[in-house]
Amino acid sequence: MNARVPLPAGHSLGKSFEHGLDINLGLPGSPEWQSVRRMSAWAPTYPETTEAVTSYDDLGASNEDVTGRSFATAFTVQANRSLTTGLYLPEVEVLLAASRAKGEAAVVDVRWYHKPEFGTPNPTDAGRANCRVSVSRQNTGDAQNEILAVTLTGKGEFEKIPNPFTGWGATVPVLAGLTPAGAGTGDLVVLNGAGLLGATSITVDGDPAEDMVVISASSVAFILPVGDAGDVPIIVTTAAGSSAPLTYTRGA
Repeated sequence: MNARVPLPAGHSLGKSFEHGLDINLGLPGSPEWQSVRRMSAWAPTYPETTEAVTSYDDLGASNEDVTGRSFATAFTVQANRSLTTGLYLPEVEVLLAASRAKGEAAVVDVRWYHKPEFGTPNPTDAGRANCRVSVSRQNTGDAQNEILAVTLTGKGEFEKIPNPFTGWGATVPVLAGLTPAGAGTGDLVVLNGAGLLGATSITVDGDPAEDMVVISASSVAFILPVGDAGDVPIIVTTAAGSSAPLTYTRGA
C-alpha cells in the first residue's frame, strides 16, 4: 500500500486466481453446476455491439451507441484423466464434446463469478451465458503436461446473476459477540463472528430476528425481536448448519 495515498481500511488487492467458472451438466431449467477444476489464465471480456447515431452535430466525427453486450473468455485447463475409464473430468468432457459438435450440441451453459480467497465475494461480478466452444492443445512437447486452451464465445446477451460463491468450504458459523451491549426490542444490532456469509436465519431466544442483512462473512446486522430483558441465546443458521448459542444480555 502506498503510505502517501492510503486505501480505505478493510481493502485488499485482488488476486488473478480469485475467479471461478462452472459448466452446467444438467438442463437449463434444472442446472447441475460443476466447477472447472485446475483452471488458469482466466480472461473474460464483454464484446459490444454498436449502432451509428452520427448526425451533423458531430461535425464529421464518429458517434456510436452501445446497443448490446455479449460474453467471451479464454482460459486453460489441465487435462486430468480417469485411470479407470480414460475419460477427462466431466466438465472437460462437456467442453470437448461441444467443440466437436454442431447446432445446439455445440453450445454450453456456463456461469462465472468472483471467488476471493478472503473476504466477501463481489456481488456484481457474476454472470451466465450460452457459449460456443473452441478447444486446442496448448502444450505439445514430448514430456509436456496435457493442457487445453479453451475459448468461449457467447451467443446473445449474457445474464447478470447473484454471485453464487459461498466460500472455499462451508463451515458452521461461529459467533463472537453482539453490539451494542444492552440493546432491546426494535434496536439495530450487529453480530460478529465467522462463517456468516449465506446466513438464512437468526433466532433470539427462539424468535426470528427481523430485517436481517448479511454484511460480510464476519458480520450480520438485524433488528432485535420483541422479548424480555435478560440473558438470551442467539443462533445463526447457514447451509452448513447452526452455530452454538451465543449468550447475550439484552434490554427490554
